[in-house]
Amino acid sequence: MKSTTASPARISPFAKLVGLQFNRSTDGTPECRLQISDRVLNVNGTVHGGAIHTLIDVSMGWFLFDQLREDERIATVEVKINYLSAVSSGVLVARAKLIHRSRRLAVLESQVDCGGQLIARAMGTFYVSRARKADS
Repeated sequence: MKSTTASPARISPFAKLVGLQFNRSTDGTPECRLQISDRVLNVNGTVHGGAIHTLIDVSMGWFLFDQLREDERIATVEVKINYLSAVSSGVLVARAKLIHRSRRLAVLESQVDCGGQLIARAMGTFYVSRARKADS
């Protein structure tokens, strides 16, 4: 297993494009952050569900990435999100945790907060595969 990983901003051009920020909590758990700005708002002036989905997916992927062997890769199979509250300003913070891991599947949960308010909860399934020789 990897003890620490590179920030997803270095390995994911999409995460960088969206403006996600990455750090670790005091216990080392990955946290994904998104500063709310006009570019992530929907027509109602609240954060677009797609922006929250991206934050959730990346938070779970980054958490799982820390659990992989060097020769393993992951792909999102599905994500189910409950959007609980709308928000227009502040910083969204997503934290994930591993629920179950088998040889080929992993199930994680992620929670998004903004200033102490719960915004969304999600559960996701990821496929774990061996890297192809060309990927190494």
